[in-house]
Amino acid sequence: MTPIAQTLSRSNRLADRGARLLLLLLRARAVLVLVVLLAVFALLVPSFLSANNLSILSKHVSISAIVAIGMTFVVLAGGIDLSVGSMAGLSGMVAGYVLTHHAGGDATLLAVLAALLACLAVGAVNGLLVTRAGVAPFIATLGTLYIARGAALLISNGKTFPNLGGDASGTTRLFPAIGQSFLLHLPTPVWVMAMLFAIASGVATRTPLGRHIYAIGGNERAARLAGINVAQVKLVTYLFSGLCGALVGLIIAAQLEASHPATGETFELNAIAAVVLGGTSLMGGRGTVLGSLLGAFVIGVLADGLVMLGVSEFWQIVIKGLVIVLAVSIDQLQTRLQAAFLPYLMRSSTEAGR
Repeated sequence: MTPIAQTLSRSNRLADRGARLLLLLLRARAVLVLVVLLAVFALLVPSFLSANNLSILSKHVSISAIVAIGMTFVVLAGGIDLSVGSMAGLSGMVAGYVLTHHAGGDATLLAVLAALLACLAVGAVNGLLVTRAGVAPFIATLGTLYIARGAALLISNGKTFPNLGGDASGTTRLFPAIGQSFLLHLPTPVWVMAMLFAIASGVATRTPLGRHIYAIGGNERAARLAGINVAQVKLVTYLFSGLCGALVGLIIAAQLEASHPATGETFELNAIAAVVLGGTSLMGGRGTVLGSLLGAFVIGVLADGLVMLGVSEFWQIVIKGLVIVLAVSIDQLQTRLQAAFLPYLMRSSTEAGR
């Protein structure tokens, strides 16, 4: 090999290594940001890593994570769900109505089922609007956002349902246990999050449904030509997002022992931020459930850390908005870099196979 060829080969290897390292850092951005945030807040707030604060933090993160897990499938399939926060509010209000107006006995199971069915119905409407009526996901879910929030307000005429743990007659209910109980020293919402994460990860990586979701997000036309039932798969993703929204609404109502129609406002934005920060492309077809979980941890740690530092709520909103913009910008950068470095990566793979 001539000296010029050796120099070119060395340059190609360096470019290949640089491309791989940069892409690796971009893909692991949620982990890196999470480690940095934990280190910074631990230094600024000595009690940040205390057992009590970590328990509180885990409950807060579980709320964002459950919504983000549901949002992940929708985004992977090339959609978006802006109604998930309103579904959380609707879920709590439906449960509150059933518990308040049910005469005799503990109506916890009935309230949970009613809340789940209500949100699954909204999810089904989202899916049908997108797949059958051909409405853009942004517009369809924006409309159901207002419908679900309006329904939550109509149920109680804008009022709160209090005393969901019991009533004046002395009747106690199991409902608060959904959000307040512990299992093996961990809050129940954390176990719900872990269970959903395990199920969602398994579906995404080990089942035909998961492969179909990725295929649709990557190229919907090609997926349809390959025989995938695109409408059915998309409907499933919106139903799952509705289920996650319902669970969040039930957990919050159980924690507060009260339900309010404003519950869940901006939850959809937190979920989108967590999903994108975790590496899922808003164009669909790329991302992981684990990434969304890590993104939810980043959002939760950032929010709790700012509160403990005494940062104004108004500044917290500004910072959260900056995080969303930064996350989307990094996602676009990753997409461009992958396209630019694709020749290097393909050549490296070909040479390794020889």
